Parts: sequence; C-alpha cells; structure tokens
Amino acid sequence: MTSLVAVSTYVPTTVAIESLQDELALSTGQVRRFRRMYGLDQVCRSDESEADMVLGAVSKLDALRGQEERVRYVVRAKTMPAANPYPVDPMVDVREALGLTHATLFTLTDHACASGLLAVDLCGTLLAADGDPDALALILTGEKAFTHSAQVIPDVAIMGEATAAVLVGPGEDQDTMLGYATTTLGGPGGEVILDDEQAAEFRQIYPGAVADVALEAIAAAGLTADDIDLVLPHNVNKISWVRASAALGIARSKIFLQNVGTTGHCFCADPFLNHHTADGLGLIAPGAHYLMISVGLGSTFSAMVFRK
Repeated sequence: MTSLVAVSTYVPTTVAIESLQDELALSTGQVRRFRRMYGLDQVCRSDESEADMVLGAVSKLDALRGQEERVRYVVRAKTMPAANPYPVDPMVDVREALGLTHATLFTLTDHACASGLLAVDLCGTLLAADGDPDALALILTGEKAFTHSAQVIPDVAIMGEATAAVLVGPGEDQDTMLGYATTTLGGPGGEVILDDEQAAEFRQIYPGAVADVALEAIAAAGLTADDIDLVLPHNVNKISWVRASAALGIARSKIFLQNVGTTGHCFCADPFLNHHTADGLGLIAPGAHYLMISVGLGSTFSAMVFRK
C-alpha cells in the first residue's frame, strides 16, 4: 500500500488577474471571461526562485524533521521539462539544503500537470520493491511560470506559482491510495498551443475523458462514485468542473473548487494544494474516500482514490 504521510504547501502573494492583462497579452474580454465564466479572481506570483519556492513548501513539512535519514527518493514532479540551461540543476542544491544527499534524486515530466499523481504511484512502487517499511519518498511539485506559454493556457487557465511537498510512505496508516488510473489520448491537447479547432475538440472530449479515468480509478479502489466524499481537482477553471461533474455522476458540491479563484492553475501542485486546504478545513474526515484528478498537456488524464 502507498500512503500520503504528510502534505505541506507554500502559497506566495496573489495578484488580481487584471494586473496581468498586459503581461499575458489578454484582451479586456478575455479577462472578463476568466473572471465571470471561469471563476478566476487572483493567481499566485512570486519573485523568488523556483528552488526557494520548493524549499518554502518543505520548510512546513513537520513530519520530515528528524526523519531525513528515512528518505530514499526525492522526486521533482514537473510540467515543463526544462527551466534551467544544462548543466544547472537547482534541485541538487535543494537536496543538499534539506540534508538529503543520500537520497536518489530524479525528475518526472512525462504526464505534464498529471505528473504529481504519477510520482505518488511510482514512489509507492519503488518503496514497496525496496521492502523497507520505514523508508519514505519526498515529492516536490509546483514551478515558475517563466514564459508566456507557461503563464496562460488560452481560454482555459492562468498559471500560478504555488508549490507543494508530499511525503509518501509504503504503509497504510494514514491517507492510503486505493486506486489509480491514467490514460494518454494524444490528438487534441497534445500540443502546447492549440488552434481554435483543436481547442474546441479538446473541450468536447474533456468531460467524458475525465469521467472515464476517474471511474476507472474508483473501480480499481473497489468503490462506486457514490462512495466518493470529496473530489480534489486540478485548478484550471470552475466551468470545466461543472461539466465534468455531470459526466462523473458526482454532485458539484463534492468538488473542491475553493482554490481555483485564488491560486490559479499551479501545474502539478493543484491536487495537493487542495488536499492541504480541504484537510485544514476539516473536510476530509477519518475514513472518508476522496478522489484526486489531474489533466496534463498531451491529453494525459489521471485520477487517484484515497481513504483518509
């Protein structure tokens, strides 16, 4: 079994989406649509380096303190394959700053914004194969929106710069993963920038593809949609989850959308940001079943079911 031992986040200053209009080359109509239709109000922006933002999340991970020697893997789950010129790798410095130089460090980008869920599954597999019940893995998510194509997905989302750190263990004492499903469809959404025809086709297939992968993960957990108490989605916009809710057969009231309007879409960090907020609000009761969902460019749809 694989469990989330602890989740911590770093959410920097937020700015109103209107203040980003010139930077993102948005028309007044597009800004209005993001606010009124998609539910965006503010997004996270930081002047800090990506490494400092990641360290900001880990600094709040109380469960890691004094347990550093147990960490066998440090995994950087990212959307953008490269943010620094070779051979610069800030994560080597992050690992050293955390006192984890004994741990194996690697990066996952294969599933774009769904790579965070891929990292949880992979870390669980690696820890199980190692056979040490006390071993841990540290997953680091969230990144800088450092180019225009990384700052906005046209007519879909504005990217934020919050980060999350996730400590994963091989047991089932805490938030236990019960089921995982992922699929890569290719086709529309396989490009970073879609033309109007591709974007329209992707919007058309999106609700059904989300529902299919979520229901597959729920079935793998031995549950039905009625058993899901809370959905922790990626924070692209609110209207997409209204449509996905109907396809899923899960009430909109069970989909946690509180962070959509205040963080923006923070790459792989979204489900974990939502977990941290929802858990802090007491919305994930002991024994509850919750569902994380992420979608990555390249049309990768992923879902993961946990029991608190």
